[in-house]
Amino acid sequence: MKIIRAIASLKLTLVGFVLLGIGAALSYDNLLNSTAWVIVIPLAVLAINLLAAIFTNSRINSQPGLLVFHLALLGLVILVAIGRLTYLDGHVEIVESQPFEPSEITEEFKGPLHAGILDNVHFIQGPYTVDYDSGVRRGLTFSQVFIPDARGNLVKKVIGDDRPLVLEGFRFYTTFNKGFTVLLTWIPDQGVPVTGTVNMPSYPLFDYKQGNTWTPPNSQEIKFWLQLQTGMKLDEAWRLDGRNATGVLVVSQDKQRIELQPGDTIPIHGGKLRYDKLLTWMGYKIFYNPTIKWLFFVSLVSVFGMSWHYWQKMASRPWPEGVKNPKEESKSQQQQGDVI
Repeated sequence: MKIIRAIASLKLTLVGFVLLGIGAALSYDNLLNSTAWVIVIPLAVLAINLLAAIFTNSRINSQPGLLVFHLALLGLVILVAIGRLTYLDGHVEIVESQPFEPSEITEEFKGPLHAGILDNVHFIQGPYTVDYDSGVRRGLTFSQVFIPDARGNLVKKVIGDDRPLVLEGFRFYTTFNKGFTVLLTWIPDQGVPVTGTVNMPSYPLFDYKQGNTWTPPNSQEIKFWLQLQTGMKLDEAWRLDGRNATGVLVVSQDKQRIELQPGDTIPIHGGKLRYDKLLTWMGYKIFYNPTIKWLFFVSLVSVFGMSWHYWQKMASRPWPEGVKNPKEESKSQQQQGDVI
């Protein structure tokens, strides 16, 4: 019992919180590539400390409401630790009309026990719109995605920053990171034509820096610059919609500057380059945590336990003068009814 009481000490609680604070600081934005254990180990210390306190502290285990609250609190600590061991956090850019590809995920961080299978996630990116207030303040995002059903038909769903797409436990949230892409076809002098996309920087964040480069197979690097017309207004509300936007693609090579409209083709060293179409791309934040629903349920249990505890405390005390106890008033009314 002495060992258990030592484990239940508030000093150990303080140590656990200090370690948890350090772990949270190391994990913030994961700039130091810290592992999940910097959070899990402090949570394990706090869970053991709390469990020992539940066993040894009579003020906790002798009061049902308080006991339920502390057991729920213990459950929350354990669930958060499990969540850190099994989570996934990543980002991906998906081009309009293209399917989601797990191999395209960047900045992927996951717990050592992560068991989600992204290969089972299938959807196609559709067009999107973003509302802006004056001053280019971003409002709601409405991104269309198409999900295959059991019969192979595509079902449309509209998602946003606060309306995620949830598939196989993975949650996809839209972000401020989105922009335009150009669909290009490289037609070599010898060989098979190749079609692909080149994403431009985020729009409208980098409105005046819509440039990128690409090196075709067996050719030289090509510099691109995209001149966009999107209807952007600095002093009025407006809506970004790639279906209403136009883009002139400026190609620079060998000190030559050529402007291309969709459908135009120019000769390049070793072949020809065709500007097929202007499309958009959307950046998503991917989040996976199998404990989210359980966290919500156990949180409700903790609220119930604390409410039960305080209700018992208030019910055991006499009511102030002038204030009628609801139970006594109910009994009085029942007695009057019996007399009548």
